[in-house]
Amino acid sequence: MSKRKLNLQLFAVTNFIPQIWSAQLLQSLKNTLIFGQEGIINKNYQGEISQYGDTVKINTLGTVTVGNYTRNTDMNEPQALSGTQQTLTIDQSKYFNFQIDDLDKAQTNPKLMQQAMVEASYALRNTCDAFIASTMAAGAKTTNNIGTAASPIKLTAADVVNYFVDLQVKLDENNVPEQGRFVVIPPVVYGLIEKSDKFQYTEGNMTQVVRNGQVGRLAGFDVIKANTVPTAKGTGAGNPDYYKIIAGHSIATTFAEQINDVEGYRMEKRFADAVKGLHLYGAKVVRPEALAVLNAMV
Repeated sequence: MSKRKLNLQLFAVTNFIPQIWSAQLLQSLKNTLIFGQEGIINKNYQGEISQYGDTVKINTLGTVTVGNYTRNTDMNEPQALSGTQQTLTIDQSKYFNFQIDDLDKAQTNPKLMQQAMVEASYALRNTCDAFIASTMAAGAKTTNNIGTAASPIKLTAADVVNYFVDLQVKLDENNVPEQGRFVVIPPVVYGLIEKSDKFQYTEGNMTQVVRNGQVGRLAGFDVIKANTVPTAKGTGAGNPDYYKIIAGHSIATTFAEQINDVEGYRMEKRFADAVKGLHLYGAKVVRPEALAVLNAMV
């Protein structure tokens, strides 16, 4: 084998820069995540993790009391704000490990390794999104649930919009900011609400940044379509499967992730390059009142 051919085969490994590939993988995740994107969650503590098992202490202050001011009269003593402390734990650790044979690289697209990294991000996305979604559904304020496991709501084209208005009311009653509200729905529910004349398409009328999966607006929500909406088994007659349609605001859930230990290496017993990496993350619902869940089936 010529020296030139050997150098070509080793190119992906000898020039492998972990920081660049980690950044590319995170960027690819950012471009595809639904529940894990900013605007659905917040990443206020993103820079405070480095390894599995890390914890971040989150301090939340209580509400400030407002009083009436009377001229020439002393105000009350400053209010001592009470606070609560919550913990975000990095308790999810997922890996990828793939190889690309030299013959594949020679006979197909020369950017095959780059494409493989994008595919790795898609696989990580599905697992990560499912975890965040289930965390949000379980962490929502109990009284902000519409429908139950024993009696999920049966949605139809005639009444689907009414239930999204009910989700809006749940958030209104908890003083959740109106700007930036979202609802994530499965394609089958999108098919129902799309038939309503109250549905506003995203295309051509949006002046703000559009989120991944965003298809329009309804009842004060940015409507986002995804296949990762959580499902559950009903406990009523027939035990029907139903969706947990999540509505809320990004102040509710904090999420932190890190791509750790991305390594390129040469396979010992094959003429192939390989890449392995570790995706660490965790999520915490810190404002349960800023989430509402519609337990429904179609």
